[in-house]
Amino acid sequence: MPSKTVSATALTLCLSLLAAELMGQEFRYQADWDSIRSHYRCPTWFRDAKFGVFVFWGPASVPQVGNDKYGKWMYTKNYVPNGVDCRRYHEAHFGHQSVFGYKDFFPLFRMEKFDADEWAALFEESGARYIVPVAEMHDGYAMYASRHTRWNVVDVGPERDVMRLLVDAARARDIKVGMSSHFAWNRAFYPKWDPSFDTNDPEFRDLYGEAVRSDDPPTQAFLDRWWDRTTDIVDQYEPDILWFDFGLDSPGFESVHKKIMAYYYNRGLEWDRGVVLQDKNMRYESFPEDLMVLDIERGRRSEASEHPWQTDTAVGKVSWTWIINENYKSSEFLIDELVDIVSKNGNLLLSIGPKPDGTIGEAEASILRDIGSWLRLNGEAIYGTRPWKIYGEGPAKFAQGETEFKNKHHTEHTDVASTAADIRFTAKGDRLYATSLAWPDDGVFRIKTLRTGNLYEQRPVATVAFLSGTEEVDWTQSEEELSIRVASDPPCEAAYVFRITFAAE
Repeated sequence: MPSKTVSATALTLCLSLLAAELMGQEFRYQADWDSIRSHYRCPTWFRDAKFGVFVFWGPASVPQVGNDKYGKWMYTKNYVPNGVDCRRYHEAHFGHQSVFGYKDFFPLFRMEKFDADEWAALFEESGARYIVPVAEMHDGYAMYASRHTRWNVVDVGPERDVMRLLVDAARARDIKVGMSSHFAWNRAFYPKWDPSFDTNDPEFRDLYGEAVRSDDPPTQAFLDRWWDRTTDIVDQYEPDILWFDFGLDSPGFESVHKKIMAYYYNRGLEWDRGVVLQDKNMRYESFPEDLMVLDIERGRRSEASEHPWQTDTAVGKVSWTWIINENYKSSEFLIDELVDIVSKNGNLLLSIGPKPDGTIGEAEASILRDIGSWLRLNGEAIYGTRPWKIYGEGPAKFAQGETEFKNKHHTEHTDVASTAADIRFTAKGDRLYATSLAWPDDGVFRIKTLRTGNLYEQRPVATVAFLSGTEEVDWTQSEEELSIRVASDPPCEAAYVFRITFAAE
């Protein structure tokens, strides 16, 4: 028989909330899961948005090789990301790390051609409803006007607050703006094994940090620094999303989890806006999944989730920041990924890496435009939808890889190509959207789930419309399948959408 007892903490919380309500006091979140759970709901705007753009800018793009962690690899023994030994490459092209350190890339990161309005126009054209520019990576360089470090875009590099310019330009187009913090890993980011490295110079300790082991817990001094920098981001830019990378769920950070969630959600109340905190929950559950949006890096769920969630991945297979030898994914593959994720109650946050001069490469811009073209035609089946009774059917399965992390992070290397038999469902009101992830050779789409007498919808199909094109379609519903014939060539690339309604009961 289940216990009927209530914890003293929960009872005290309930009484305090009731007293506050009776006294007419404004609700404030406490640093307590029960307090947050009593009030917080994922905002509708995020659940409706479905697609966002991650902006992975920063000085790691200056050398243009390796990947986004060049600042680490340039000091690392025998590590060769994407075929480049960054330490030896650095010594050959820029000099020894005692003479030219990572800090010396900062003045070269000028973003002299950056045009915030041009970027915002591209993001709007892509169909993105929100963006998440990186506020600070593991390297500790602040992409905003930080009040807590001299290593920021105003004092060195672009010498202007490019974050403020982008935030304002995006919001002028009604695009929601989040900001990401990767700073929790800064404490053990820079290698210091060679005493001659500038990473050991006391003059630059405020950037490179103390020499620590990666498995050591953070000191209170580092936790205080993390808190000051994170709340600075929140207070200055009022982000709609506060996104955290791996590291915050490492041992030793437990004391800040409830505290930062309550702080940020209270700021949302002050701004009168629904806000979203996102975290990876890499090693353990840093934040309960019903109180935030779980973000899965370079992976996705294999089934639908009751809670909204998100995949963050990049247009390239190698790096998040700009490199000259990137291996780009196809627009078709990314559109299929978007459709699959949305069918499972998720959003896609797709990363691009701008160049150090402040421009966006044509390959990356082209991918964004392709997604925007597809969404302008088929967005009715994406924006504002909710999962149906089953996410889909077909042979393509995702998130099948083995990983050391929880929640299927870094499993996208096992993703397979989709076929016409792979159907994904979304719903909006009485309308069901069935999206085929490829065009069948014979022009006939076959949906087994919607056969007569199926387990999910007893009413017969009443109408079928081809959302992706203007052609009339011929369809029949039998005991084997709903069969839809389209007498035309594919009207677009990638996925193909049908709007389906059912007979009234």
